[in-house]
Amino acid sequence: MIRIGLLGCGNIGHIIAKNQNGFSIIAVFDQIEGRADELAAASGALPFTDFNAFLSAGFDIVVEAASVTAAQEYGERILLSGRDFVVMSVGALSDSAFCEKLVTLAKEKGKKIYIPSGAVMGLDNIKVGQISRISTFLLRTTKSPRSLNIEAEKPMMIFSGKATECIRNYPKNTNVSEALTLAAGHEVDVELWVDPEADRNTHEIFIEGEFGDAYIRVRNVPSPDNPATSYLAALSILSLLKNLDNPLVIGT
Repeated sequence: MIRIGLLGCGNIGHIIAKNQNGFSIIAVFDQIEGRADELAAASGALPFTDFNAFLSAGFDIVVEAASVTAAQEYGERILLSGRDFVVMSVGALSDSAFCEKLVTLAKEKGKKIYIPSGAVMGLDNIKVGQISRISTFLLRTTKSPRSLNIEAEKPMMIFSGKATECIRNYPKNTNVSEALTLAAGHEVDVELWVDPEADRNTHEIFIEGEFGDAYIRVRNVPSPDNPATSYLAALSILSLLKNLDNPLVIGT
């Protein structure tokens, strides 16, 4: 049974706590004491608001389900403590210097950094971009204008450019583009659209290369308790955790 230290006690943390299958949450950390206490009670874990004390608990791996800021603030200390690290807020790795530092540290410590598939599908074979030429690589994301705090009366594209530019302009929309970029070893082009009729976030991936071509379309159902969170993103963490100890490895 894998023992988990959970960093972040928000909506995704609660979904993980309700679905402990093949793993057990030993400790939870949040800067807000009430949130840590609430999730600890729901999961049977110990609550912490002091990160050093949290690292002293007896778990094997840290699952970050908090924020880009939290992943960047605590990532190095997690690896230095000798734990593997699951990064939900993969936008943290859009800082190439920080990403390189974490990867180097993980190699030195013999640890792993895991990135769940999150709100999209197909990351497994998109990794062929690391060894084969890609000629077209585009992410088209469509959201409700309300989710971006803008007004629009009809569908309109509000951004077109490289992932790094999108991250600078729309920092809350970095996770999918960064996951795709890391998987392919090739920066993805991004189109960000708003549609006043959109009731779900939609991600469309267009990829073409020496292997052929593919089109992937994902329409995300919001998390039942937090419309800002993709339910698929939470489920992807559960799938990763459930299979960490499985001797049968499926997918590239």
